[in-house]
Amino acid sequence: MRSRSSNLLSFLLVGLVLCHGVSMERQSVYREEGGEEEERGGGYDEQRFLLPRSEQVVRTDAGEMRVVKSSGGEIVNRPMHIGFITMEPKTLFIPQYMDSSLILFVRTGEARVGSIYKDDLAERRLKRGDIYRIAAGATFYLENIGEGQRLHIICSIDPSESLGSGPFQSYYIGGGTYISSVLAGFHRETLANAFNVSREDVEEIFDSKIEGPIVSVSDSHSPKLWTKFLQMKEQDRLQQLKKMVEFQNEPQEGEGEEETSWSWRKLINSVLGTGIGTGNKKDKDDRGTSKGPDSFNIYDRKPDFKNNYGWSIALDDSDYKPLKHSGIGVYLVNLTAGSMMAPHVNPTATEYGVVLGGSGRIQIVYPNGSSAMDTIVKEGDVFWVPRYFAFCQIASRIGPFEFFGFTTSASKNRPQFLVGASSILRTLPYPELAASFGVSVDRLRNLTEAQSEAVILPSAAAAPPDKPVKVERVPNVIKSFGRDMMIIGLE
Repeated sequence: MRSRSSNLLSFLLVGLVLCHGVSMERQSVYREEGGEEEERGGGYDEQRFLLPRSEQVVRTDAGEMRVVKSSGGEIVNRPMHIGFITMEPKTLFIPQYMDSSLILFVRTGEARVGSIYKDDLAERRLKRGDIYRIAAGATFYLENIGEGQRLHIICSIDPSESLGSGPFQSYYIGGGTYISSVLAGFHRETLANAFNVSREDVEEIFDSKIEGPIVSVSDSHSPKLWTKFLQMKEQDRLQQLKKMVEFQNEPQEGEGEEETSWSWRKLINSVLGTGIGTGNKKDKDDRGTSKGPDSFNIYDRKPDFKNNYGWSIALDDSDYKPLKHSGIGVYLVNLTAGSMMAPHVNPTATEYGVVLGGSGRIQIVYPNGSSAMDTIVKEGDVFWVPRYFAFCQIASRIGPFEFFGFTTSASKNRPQFLVGASSILRTLPYPELAASFGVSVDRLRNLTEAQSEAVILPSAAAAPPDKPVKVERVPNVIKSFGRDMMIIGLE
């Protein structure tokens, strides 16, 4: 009996040793590179903090949408996907609602976005630099109104409310041949009774020829319903979307194609909402309806920090209140050639970034002090930095480095800088800090006070070289998206 217990104890001890060994192997992986041994936590490759793989979720001749998925994992406090929308001139992203909230950033072009807000329609005109939030479950549509311009939008996609089928799920209000409306699954008789119209009227709407979620509204081949809707004067269009709660049967005076227009107005009102607007001029402003949240232009905002080496802007819920509902912040950074965003830590949020212009180097450090990533990035690259991880960005010496992104907290971000005039090393008491480094107070003071600049530091020896670096990680569509962008500076 004792022998059996002894064997069992030995077996358990061996199992514990093996499990401990596997755990240590996963926590610390060593590699030899250039003769120097480097410890790396987690056993992941250096590209784990880049998000290079994109998925095409929408594609028509009128435009496309691609999504870069968050990598997930145990060190991500809140996963976030990044979307890229490209629309040709005079096109429409048809009415839909999603299981994820979006924060739109207009990189180039002009757009009109309409969304349902508290049972009413809020329509806004967006220009370059505008930020606008669309709540999960809110019906919206997006139109490219720029004359001869492509529309480029970067958006955050919050999957916290997602059903889990892909990065997000769209439910299209309209539809036709190649994209189905959420209403299309109901029996035609059911829809005819619900709309109080004939079966033929229903079939005219739901069997229309439409080639996908992004449609052209500029030529004779465009779907008539979408074209007619967008060609209405703005006030007429808004009123038509809001006034049909009584299911009026008579066509509007002066309209052509009465039957089509009549059925369309009923469909839009039934699905998009039942609020009735006042129609008073005082309810409108120069950007659309006054009800609902407005947009916020990030380029109109003065930098939170600016010196000779660059500038940075961070938007939180005190700047743009809709961010509070998503719990997401927005930032924009522009570094001059060779300059560095000083090593720092975000104690409250994970950061997701998209390189808008130029190229640079990003260094991220594991909590154990080992290198997590040290790589060159360029236009179109998407990266992320976990909460608590120390990191820095360094512009190449060939030109400015601009990047935009989202953070997983809408509260004011107070990054803790580890180097520079505003470093926490200058805030902590020198005797205790010197003791932790095992050096004298004078020697530590000479180190921490040598840099007179704060936040954004002068040209660094670690800056990427004066020649373009070829990086083949990002799909061509995102690279082309990046090449269409311009590096924007503040005057």
